[in-house]
Amino acid sequence: MMCQFCKTKDATVHVTEIADQKIKKVDACAACAKEKNYNDPTAFALADHLLGLGASQKMEEAAEALGTLSCSQCGYTQADFKKSGRLGCAHCYEVFGEGLDSVLKTMHKDTQHRGKMLAGVQKTNQSVRTLERLSKELQKAIQKEDFETAAQIRDEIKLTKAAS
Repeated sequence: MMCQFCKTKDATVHVTEIADQKIKKVDACAACAKEKNYNDPTAFALADHLLGLGASQKMEEAAEALGTLSCSQCGYTQADFKKSGRLGCAHCYEVFGEGLDSVLKTMHKDTQHRGKMLAGVQKTNQSVRTLERLSKELQKAIQKEDFETAAQIRDEIKLTKAAS
């Protein structure tokens, strides 16, 4: 495949860009890619593509807020963060934590990792909580001597146990 810019050399850099539901493909030789800035990974604002325009601006602002800090464990600096949008190690979150809040809120909707739960575990936890709630309601109904309600709750407990 020939370079679409100079049309003389073989294309070695291939970029596909999707914007406004339109696909734009660029095939360039190394020289044209360098000239057009297609081979510079920092020129591609991946965060902007993933999160919408302005995300890389937030990363730059966060990097500026971090000053000249560097991680004592991996040596990562604010310039590294600004260039890649990534941190070097887990300790970086503590070192750069203050300036990262706005970026993390933009990217992840929160600053604390909540984790995910397997569907089976989630269902089991929900069943356990339901059984605990029903048991408390049953005890209250028995104390009030509301045996009709207690019988209904007892039946609901049996159904919940059978379902799980």
